[in-house]
Amino acid sequence: MADRLSPEMPPPADCRTRQLVVAEALTWIGTPYRHQASRKHVGCDCLGLVRGIWQALYGYPLADPGPYAPDWVDVGGTERLLVGARRYFKEIPRLEASAAGDLLLFRWRPHLPARHLGILAGPTSFIHAYEGAGGVVRSPLVPQWRQRIAAIFAFPEPAKRAPGRHS
Repeated sequence: MADRLSPEMPPPADCRTRQLVVAEALTWIGTPYRHQASRKHVGCDCLGLVRGIWQALYGYPLADPGPYAPDWVDVGGTERLLVGARRYFKEIPRLEASAAGDLLLFRWRPHLPARHLGILAGPTSFIHAYEGAGGVVRSPLVPQWRQRIAAIFAFPEPAKRAPGRHS
């Protein structure tokens, strides 16, 4: 599989980095759902959860995604989440090759762009900000969620990120 990331992107997360991702994600559970927010215990949406975890691990924010709709019915939309994930994370080819701490992207329907994110917490669960649940929750990775996985990514190793490279 060709590497779609820039050449200066560090390798995917090792076991320790993945543990840090899960540990940080667990601290977000109970944070209320707030569209486009990314503040632990105050409010976040699914992208805000990932942005908050990134900030905690790396000490700087992911690029501002700009405005995006709170609903996920954008039929004619582009794959903004997928493109953004490929810019900052290392793609994992299949669920069987993933591990706790990896980033999951979901699409609601096969013909729609990916519009939801979560963190794999273990082989049978994931952590995500879900409006229907009122905030950040740990959910079972049941077949209805598994069949919607559009892509899987690993966080890069924090210590190997080049200083000053924030783009």
